Amino acid sequence: MERRTEFLTAKQLAELLQVSEATIHRLRRRGRIPAIVLTKRLIRFNLRDVKAALGCGRSHSVEGGEPLAEQLSFADVFAEFDIKKHFR
Repeated sequence: MERRTEFLTAKQLAELLQVSEATIHRLRRRGRIPAIVLTKRLIRFNLRDVKAALGCGRSHSVEGGEPLAEQLSFADVFAEFDIKKHFR
């Protein structure tokens, strides 16, 4: 029996990862997470592929303590977040 792959919308993925939809789209545009782009407004994400791209379940560092290149850091996620602007 063939196993069906489930795809998530940006909203569903954002809720699951506890980030905004804008963050999901920003990560997709930067090539940090994979997506299936069917049309400009119809974009889906495979959770297993996204987890692999974000390095979920892998060690957070290599010998010597440096982060893995594939690992998504908070700096990447919040690169465009202006903390002063949001907490005035």
